Amino acid sequence: MKVVAKIGSSSLTTVTGEIDHGAVAKLCAEVADLREDGHHVIIVTSAAISAGLGPLGYGPGKRPKDAGLLRAASAVGQIALMATYKGHLASNGLMAGQVLLAPTDLWHRSRYLKSRGTLEALMARGVVPVINENDAVADDEIRFGDNDRLAALVAHLIDADCLVLLTDTAGVFTGDPRRDSNASLIEEIVEIDQALELAVGGPGSTAGRGGMASKLAAAKIAAWSGVETTVAQSDRPKVLREAVEGVAGVGTVFRPRAQRLPARKLWIAFALPPTGRIVVDEGARHALEQDQRSLLPAGVTGADGLFAANDAVELLDERGAVFAKGLTRWCRADLDSFSGSHSRDLPEELAEEVIHRDDLVMLP
Repeated sequence: MKVVAKIGSSSLTTVTGEIDHGAVAKLCAEVADLREDGHHVIIVTSAAISAGLGPLGYGPGKRPKDAGLLRAASAVGQIALMATYKGHLASNGLMAGQVLLAPTDLWHRSRYLKSRGTLEALMARGVVPVINENDAVADDEIRFGDNDRLAALVAHLIDADCLVLLTDTAGVFTGDPRRDSNASLIEEIVEIDQALELAVGGPGSTAGRGGMASKLAAAKIAAWSGVETTVAQSDRPKVLREAVEGVAGVGTVFRPRAQRLPARKLWIAFALPPTGRIVVDEGARHALEQDQRSLLPAGVTGADGLFAANDAVELLDERGAVFAKGLTRWCRADLDSFSGSHSRDLPEELAEEVIHRDDLVMLP
């Protein structure tokens, strides 16, 4: 079994902002326990920025807003964080392999395949990949946003069987347990709907960028990959083994969808950032959703954003609802000139389809 275990900053740092060696030691021991049974485990870790703030003179609760300082903190903290993982994995007879990913490593197909090849090569040799976003060079406009999303994309990348999101709460509750004493743990979620998303609050701590909302987003990506997700408390004894074995009450389990998106379409839906939007009429939406047709220029009523051919774009209906995403074969300028046109009236150099059905994903 392939397992992706993500652990957040709040679970990896002390109240003073330093790396919690006990937490890392616990995680590494549990990874070693699963490795003894033949499971492959990939760790997706947070806390590089948190670990670097102290050495740069920023005490607890004094996180700077300057992006350059945060990138510098990541560069400093990453060394200490990976050294900690290396030491604790080694004490359990395992070798660590650092992998820093940027969004472009998953957006571009060739780099996507190379990233997968690297992880497969590490696992084949018994190495435990320890992954983090490459915050030291991250662009504020081009980043994963949080490591929950990164972990879900990694789970898809390697065809994982299980994604475990370790946090400082026991799972998803019916309300905010910090404010509602009657809130109870939801042990199983079959479908992530809008009501659930609206009920979940924002970040739970100042240590990281995530929160329960980001875990729901990650679980949705994983569900469409056919990967089961468990959100559980990081300091729970044997939490990884219990999550892998499906022990009742270990946390909140998100069941995978029966219908999986093909790898290419999942990559389009969740790994590629949209660079623009295309508005279509109701007839076109029906043809796309019900008849599984390609998008033709006759059904396009408008566009927004600067996009080129082969860029990812979102599709909106005339009410403004986003219902699909795809790779456009047209640039924005061509769409402005020929939207609403019939195929017979197009210049020869333009593709007949604005978006081919093989490059189109109906969004959940």
